[in-house]
Amino acid sequence: MSGSPVVEEQDDRDLGTMNTARITRRGFTLLGRGIREQRLLFWISVIGSVLFGFMTVADARVLGWATDHVIRPSFQSGEVTKGALVGAVLLFLAVALLRALGIVARRLIGGIVYYRLVADYRRRVTRQYLSLPMAWHHRHPTGQLLSNANADVEGAWAVFMPLPMAIGVIAMLVAAIFEMVRADLVLTLVGLVVFPALFGINVFYQRWLSPRVAHAQSLRGSVSAVAHESFDGALVVKSLGREADETDRFRDVAEELRDANIAVGRIRSMFDPLLEALPNFGILLVILLGIGRVSSGAADPGDVVSVAYLFTVVAFPVRAIGWVLGELPRSVVTWDRVASVLDERGSMPYGTATLPGAGPVRLDVDDLTFGYSGSDVDVLRGIDLRVAPGRVVAVVGATGSGKSTLTSLLTRLVDPQTGAIRVDGVDIRELTHDELARAIAVVPQGTFLFDDSVRENVTLGGDFTDDDVWAALHTVQADEFVANLPGGLDAELGERGTTLSGGQRQRLSLARALVRRPRLLVMDDATSAVDPEVEQRILKALAAHTSDDDGPTVMVVAYRKATIALADEVVFLDEGAIADRGSHGELVERSPDYRNLVNAYDQAREALS
Repeated sequence: MSGSPVVEEQDDRDLGTMNTARITRRGFTLLGRGIREQRLLFWISVIGSVLFGFMTVADARVLGWATDHVIRPSFQSGEVTKGALVGAVLLFLAVALLRALGIVARRLIGGIVYYRLVADYRRRVTRQYLSLPMAWHHRHPTGQLLSNANADVEGAWAVFMPLPMAIGVIAMLVAAIFEMVRADLVLTLVGLVVFPALFGINVFYQRWLSPRVAHAQSLRGSVSAVAHESFDGALVVKSLGREADETDRFRDVAEELRDANIAVGRIRSMFDPLLEALPNFGILLVILLGIGRVSSGAADPGDVVSVAYLFTVVAFPVRAIGWVLGELPRSVVTWDRVASVLDERGSMPYGTATLPGAGPVRLDVDDLTFGYSGSDVDVLRGIDLRVAPGRVVAVVGATGSGKSTLTSLLTRLVDPQTGAIRVDGVDIRELTHDELARAIAVVPQGTFLFDDSVRENVTLGGDFTDDDVWAALHTVQADEFVANLPGGLDAELGERGTTLSGGQRQRLSLARALVRRPRLLVMDDATSAVDPEVEQRILKALAAHTSDDDGPTVMVVAYRKATIALADEVVFLDEGAIADRGSHGELVERSPDYRNLVNAYDQAREALS
């Protein structure tokens, strides 16, 4: 079970307790970053929003003018002046068209800014995942990584959805206040009492809301982590009858997220009516006072209509400023989670070297030592190994002796603390990324197949012909069962290759490595699910392949005696060190520990028969 989401949750609770000023300051720093990265499109959306704001104020001006020059004269004279009516209609149409243009620019371009930021940072996070070493991935659950690349990236930039509108609202407010002062200073001063109250409530609102939003966002990662573990371990859950337990575990964290979201919604439900009512209260004050001022002759009806209308249209957009302030805490929290990935410095830089020639390589391992982060015990200690080109070497050892770790080091999934691994005299850390992938292939213990065709699972999008694929399938004894699948190479395998047996999946995994014609092939118990007879045919074909000039040097982790016997040499690992090496027969003769280990499988099988 993963414990990391709980740590993340506590971190985000701490973030939630930060004061509003600090959150706002960090939030504006984040806004500056996004604006710089999408400068042109962002300012186009802001210009559209400002145009919308100005045209909204202009609409009020036109409405006031129409009241004084079209509506009132019509009531007084009993007839409508056609020229004034046409003028009013044209003015309204012009303002409406410009305002519509502003809305399109604000929403469309603003949306593009948001989605481009999200797409860009998803790519950045994904590229960082690919560059970070496997040791880093081992410390972070997959559900958390999915949340970082998906929900957290979206949350970090969600503030950009209301931001152009909020900036346009500020411009609208300036223009509206100017227009209201021009129309009637007294009514403006009365109505403007509402706005300081709105901003004060917003500040209190954000202070109360921030920790709850932070907590709810952290729980999204926890739900994702638990769900991913349950789905990924579906076979274990189903086979051991733990469905009810997994359901309870998911329900607990889902209910906690539900309660956190309800807490956020409860606060919003209290503040939203208040934020909605205050502007309407200001409008009522303006109308009540305006009636008296019109009656006394201190104001024209058109001015009162303009001021009241401005409060009507400005009240709702002002909420956009509150939306920005409301998104800032969530953006700060989620940005910190994204930045924690982007700021990691555990990458494995590649060199510039390439390997000359073709065919199998010589492998040299010099004084290799490795231990996992957080552990004081070295998994491998002082490994020295020389493998001639084209040789097949079996690595044998008890569980926990370091066999799989050695395969990870040979393929540079991790780097050693000390020592070096060289192929044809070149340190693998000096190879380019492409050269390393071309020269060395690994077939791990656990096979992974994509929800795609046989062809795509073998080639992984590489430039290989069908003849290349069939040749690789033939070597691993998979061509017959693939030919019998509906569609052959085009047969869809389903998620993780669930339509195939374990042995068939392993053979396709082997074909995936062989089709690339590697110069060093590392097999980590890669035929454990294959029938022994089929395994022997595969290994014999590989051995025959390595005898050719184009065949790879092979390192194979093995435990079956028949498999070990096919190797040119056996390396016996014991507690992270090479205890002995030689042919299978030699080790059986002189090493009791090796003899007991390789005989244990046959003894266990005889005991069961």
